[in-house]
Amino acid sequence: MGNLGFKAVKIAADAVLYLLAALFIFPLYWMTTGAFKDQTSSVAFPPELIPSAPTLVNFRKLVGDGMIFHWLYNSIFTSVIATAGVCLVASMAGYALTKRKFWGANHSFTLIVVVMFIPRQITLVPLFTMMRDLNLVGTLASVILPVICLPFGVFLMKQFSQSVPTELLEAGKIDGCSELGLFFRIFLPVIKPAIGALAIFAFTYTWNDFLWQLVMLSDHAKMTINVGIATMVTEYVANYGLQMAAATLGFLPVFVMFIGFQRYFVKGITMGSLKG
Repeated sequence: MGNLGFKAVKIAADAVLYLLAALFIFPLYWMTTGAFKDQTSSVAFPPELIPSAPTLVNFRKLVGDGMIFHWLYNSIFTSVIATAGVCLVASMAGYALTKRKFWGANHSFTLIVVVMFIPRQITLVPLFTMMRDLNLVGTLASVILPVICLPFGVFLMKQFSQSVPTELLEAGKIDGCSELGLFFRIFLPVIKPAIGALAIFAFTYTWNDFLWQLVMLSDHAKMTINVGIATMVTEYVANYGLQMAAATLGFLPVFVMFIGFQRYFVKGITMGSLKG
């Protein structure tokens, strides 16, 4: 009886998980199928779950216009540079906060945690003022720089860095390794899975940072994919199929990024549960 009850609970739990998975995947399915619908099919009622007359007209319009490639390039460029910067800065901060004892280390980390709770909307005006004073408004640098010092990245890498044995670094120092050598040749290879997990988060965070990019970028040629898609909606016209096609193309780099770093992400989550 006990085994039957356990199996019944397991089947029910699996059914709930599959249902939740289907609910989460459905928006992606709707976006992808919507890319192959014309305007009439997009606004049809009842909605067409499966396109009755699939068409490539939306993709032809995007390719013919050519602006989609500028938007994709800008999004990929800003996300890659910001991700590299976040991983480097956060790794160095995690190394310093856990492996180098200095006055104020605990207070500094507490301040970083507090900053994580500040709503992004509150920082828009101060950040805009800084970018204006630096003459960076309207440039891709204004999108990249605020992301590099991401507080969550420092918090994440600090937690991961605690799992690195201090004895390993001390052995490297005895062998004559410099401070930079300890960081790049010993510390970084050990926390590679953690960097992979942070890279996924930083890339998707930068890619989806619509509000800040909307504030900073006004030149049509310098817009990212998210801001560019928003410009497709006018006061009187909204071509949903064209927007879905652009969103589908914009989803592909993020999907490739996740697939490429997935194994590091899983290892990073496991690694974060260990304490050195």
